[in-house]
Amino acid sequence: MTRQADGHGPAPTTRVLVCFHAHPDDEVFTTGGVMRLAADAGHRVVLVTATDGALGEVPEGLLAEGERLVDRRRGELEASARALGVHRLEMLGYPDSGMAGTRDNARADAFCNVDVEVAAARLAKLLVEESADVLTVYDPHGNYGHPDHVQVHVVGVRAAELAGVTNVYEATVNRDQMVRLIDSNPQWAAGAAPPDVSEFGLSESEITTVVDVRAAMDAKRAAMVAHESQVGDFGPFLAMPAEQVEAAFGQESFRRRGGATGQQGTATLETTLPL
Repeated sequence: MTRQADGHGPAPTTRVLVCFHAHPDDEVFTTGGVMRLAADAGHRVVLVTATDGALGEVPEGLLAEGERLVDRRRGELEASARALGVHRLEMLGYPDSGMAGTRDNARADAFCNVDVEVAAARLAKLLVEESADVLTVYDPHGNYGHPDHVQVHVVGVRAAELAGVTNVYEATVNRDQMVRLIDSNPQWAAGAAPPDVSEFGLSESEITTVVDVRAAMDAKRAAMVAHESQVGDFGPFLAMPAEQVEAAFGQESFRRRGGATGQQGTATLETTLPL
């Protein structure tokens, strides 16, 4: 252990957090806060995005003549990464698979269909280069079933095995918390049909780690704003009052692979990633 320059105690140890995501903009919802907090604490933050996001919906008239969506989304991702304190951004560049059941799912080169061992070896190489201490992926359902998100889980878990990374955390959504937020919404309480979240994320009993990221909300909001082409994803949240956004995104939830459940199991609920 090294000592600070003034000799008054040990210097903080720099750790490496790698967050693996499917598309440009996915990084904000489930790991934007932990990335910003890790960077602010002096740790190294690496963001890896599997696909080019070419199949994302884009507002009419946003793209300039001749501008490609993939180029716009890369620029947006770079701006988001800056807001979230990312030190290294890597895009693996696989073609976007699109939503489940679409024609693009059948493409051999779509990320959901690529050879897992080949893709995992690419990510594992980066993990070794960075001496990664913590890797985040998605839960096995990819949070909501998107083929690329499911593949991120499969590829990420295998890459961690290849690289010997033992601290693997599944970024997820607390389904029970979503239900509580919906139940407290006056619009839905008055009779409008609430969204069905039965297939979203994980139940609270399966979550091992809940990180309070309210201190990073300005950065998360800035990252949302950066993804201008994806206003359909972020617009409703940007229009919400700050306290509602904080209630929805002020905590980030994870399931530690190999760990006991935190809220109904024997282990204590974690409040930080091991950085």
